[in-house]
Amino acid sequence: MRARSDVLEPAILGLLHEAPMHGYELRKRLNLLLGSFRALSYGSLYPCLKSLAARGWIVGVDSPTSVPPHALSGKRARIVYQLTAEGKEQFQQVLASSGPTSWEDENFDVRFAFFGQTDAETRLRILEGRRSRLTERLETIHQSFARTRERMDEYTLELQRHGLEQAEREVRWLDGLIDNERGVHRVRTEGGGHPAVADPADGASGVAAPNNEKERG
Repeated sequence: MRARSDVLEPAILGLLHEAPMHGYELRKRLNLLLGSFRALSYGSLYPCLKSLAARGWIVGVDSPTSVPPHALSGKRARIVYQLTAEGKEQFQQVLASSGPTSWEDENFDVRFAFFGQTDAETRLRILEGRRSRLTERLETIHQSFARTRERMDEYTLELQRHGLEQAEREVRWLDGLIDNERGVHRVRTEGGGHPAVADPADGASGVAAPNNEKERG
């Protein structure tokens, strides 16, 4: 349960940092952010909202436009959630963090979704960490593949190949992003011009730049 809240909490803080939202809209945005395979229910969203409110990071207020003017309607006011000053400070701490949890499978997509609000050095550390993790995974898959392929049936073999291709595609995608971030950092360090994509000679991996959109297998 803790692992799920570790993903939900920064996602909620990030979305509420963009704008206050009521629970239904927040759930829709979270499902878009987290993807269909991690779609969440109200049963997991509201305990997380309650926990964030208990820590003083968010507050729920009645929406002034959601209640009909006549008192006999019986309709409850719609709660709109928004960040407190403490919540905004906590989200900035999330954006500044770049430890191993930020590049694990469960958290990387959420961190990447808020890269537009993250400084270039932190973005680069997360991308390099993610690439390192995937490189380790590729090595493990290759070793397993070499040891066991003769004992696999054709479907297990195809599944192994699929996992290998997925990891290789993401590494190529990360290579392009890392090259770009290094270019942005170099231009800003030199103090002139707009951010530019790095020249392939400047630390590029030699892998062709990927498509603009993230490739998923």
